[in-house]
Amino acid sequence: MKTTIFSTHKFEAPYLIKANNGKHELKMLETRLTKETAILAKGSITVSIFTGDDASAEVLKQLSIFGIKNIALRSAGFNHVDLEQAAKFGIKVVRVPAYSPYAIAEHAIALILALNRKLIKANNRVHEQNFSLNGLTGFDLNGKTVGIIGTGKIGAVMVKILHGFGCRILAFDIQENEEIKQKYQVEYTDCKSLCRQSDIITLHVPLNEQTKHIINKLCIENMKYGVMLINTSRGALVDTKAVIGGLKTKKIGYFGMDVYEEEEGLFFEDHSEDILLDDVIARLMTFNNVLITSHQAFLTETALTNIAETTIYNLDCFEKRKVSGNEVTID
Repeated sequence: MKTTIFSTHKFEAPYLIKANNGKHELKMLETRLTKETAILAKGSITVSIFTGDDASAEVLKQLSIFGIKNIALRSAGFNHVDLEQAAKFGIKVVRVPAYSPYAIAEHAIALILALNRKLIKANNRVHEQNFSLNGLTGFDLNGKTVGIIGTGKIGAVMVKILHGFGCRILAFDIQENEEIKQKYQVEYTDCKSLCRQSDIITLHVPLNEQTKHIINKLCIENMKYGVMLINTSRGALVDTKAVIGGLKTKKIGYFGMDVYEEEEGLFFEDHSEDILLDDVIARLMTFNNVLITSHQAFLTETALTNIAETTIYNLDCFEKRKVSGNEVTID
């Protein structure tokens, strides 16, 4: 099956090639899928896209005109795809529902530890031959209250890890996980109460109409003074301007983010020779208590292997007209 793969990154290409093992004709492009680049898929039956690609109604219309019948997402999230329009144009959409919840959860923990123990500042000092410990004081995670918003596969792994640190764990989710309640003494509560009590808040919910800007100005006002906020899920869960306000008043004492609401066209690319035009992220970068990574939480060998293998499996199913079990449909 001829497939055009948009937004092919150097770090994932070898995994896709290995998983494919010559079965499908893969046209790998570094180019992002947009209305202007959709024509590059002409001649293919399937396209494969990443999180930064545009699968809006206008782009889907173009893909349909060029004969595209299938979209294979190389991600779990699908908020960048207009599913209603995909169905209208007869385009099937599949995803990689889970690739490694451990990768995401462990990266969130890395952000927590690096912010808490000021590891970036400490490392920079040592390289300047400054071995002073002044201003590097952190806190014990043991005994701290951590609020986890979203206790699906990733959130459940976070619970397991944080329980090992000796944290008290609060959780908010529309569906309670009975196993983690029993095993790790997780206390489910409402979002307002979680924000009021938590020393650290970490986000692990999908992006939808209900969760967009779940962290907003009102929510931040209800948080503990000096709270640590971590987002490794989706950028738009957080009202970034409201977070900047919280950082300026010191209501938010630490902010770790691996995702950004306006990351499209910014993350995954080298802009080191460019002028940064995004004033919001530029402002975030001025805070020494903010740690930013560019959507790399998933970036482990295990996750890349699983993403590639599931993507090729989805292509196999398209070719054989089989149900993969990874279909994305309108609720």
